[in-house]
Amino acid sequence: MAKMKAAVYVGPDRIVLDEKPVPDVGPSDALLRITTTTICGTDIHILKGEYPVEPGLTVGHEPVGVIEKLGAAVEGYREGQRVIAGAITPIPHSYAALSGYGSQSGAVGHGWKPMGGWRFGNTIDGCQAEYVLVPDAAANLAPVPDGLSDEQVLMCPDIMSTGFAGAEQAGIRIGDTVAVFAQGPIGLCATAGAKLRGASTVIAVETVPERIEAARRMGADAIVDFRKTDPVDEIMRLTDGRGVDAAIEALGTQQTFEACLRVLRPGGVLSSLGVYSADLKLPLGAFAAGLGDHRIVTSLCPGGKERMRRLLNVVASGDVDTAPLVTHRYRLDDIESAYELFANQRDGVLKVAITP
Repeated sequence: MAKMKAAVYVGPDRIVLDEKPVPDVGPSDALLRITTTTICGTDIHILKGEYPVEPGLTVGHEPVGVIEKLGAAVEGYREGQRVIAGAITPIPHSYAALSGYGSQSGAVGHGWKPMGGWRFGNTIDGCQAEYVLVPDAAANLAPVPDGLSDEQVLMCPDIMSTGFAGAEQAGIRIGDTVAVFAQGPIGLCATAGAKLRGASTVIAVETVPERIEAARRMGADAIVDFRKTDPVDEIMRLTDGRGVDAAIEALGTQQTFEACLRVLRPGGVLSSLGVYSADLKLPLGAFAAGLGDHRIVTSLCPGGKERMRRLLNVVASGDVDTAPLVTHRYRLDDIESAYELFANQRDGVLKVAITP
């Protein structure tokens, strides 16, 4: 049986490079030879034991690659074709997908569960390997347009889709003022998404100089450095006490979640993208005792081939350039070092490109 290298979750604080069998291809599957992938903040939650997965699972959920082998029932694609697949791989005939929420389409026959559509590196082997098996391939593969590099499209499977979803779920309108708390890769894409949706003013909250500069490139109109000033006070000053139409939380902490609530105008929207590792509390004042006409919405990265096609169009148009978010590059052989760098946020890292 052919073997491949893969980054495998062993237990808390241990993701190691190991060997596994190359997956067999079922009728509706595609075997993708990975050409580039990356490490996500969610992978760090897995590494730290904050999000449970089974030991022995291959981690990673952001694939760019070439179709190595197609299942007999997969039509509309060809072997050798460059493609991406979303981090979320909806089951097209599931109740959740047919209701318009493919991101929540859990395993057939096992009922609904939160984050059910997130399978790579969660419930099935993921992408930090030489090969990955893509389930329901006809619904989840999207061809990469000619002329686009792997790094140009690397953010589409997760980071761009998630960040844009934060802006979309917030219902941002032309002329809105939006605050985006944290300018990591997802926050940066939320900033770009808010501008694409028509926000006239995007206020980015960040303190890391490299991320502040990236936020400006992605469309931020104002920067609030939370180490120099209280972000709530400063955002209220910038909006003449009115508050923002939408606040996007892109870090996953009680502090940033609460700050988002405190800067909303009456009737404003808190769009939450963070992955939280502890219970959240709703402070009475920030929540306006439940009487502020606020909305709190959450998003799980939309997936599927149509979502990926749209994001690839955005990249091809030049409207948003996410390639500069790749700040470091590692071979798959060195993925343990890549995890050490990314987990500790050293050397100004934003995203790491991993190539087998």
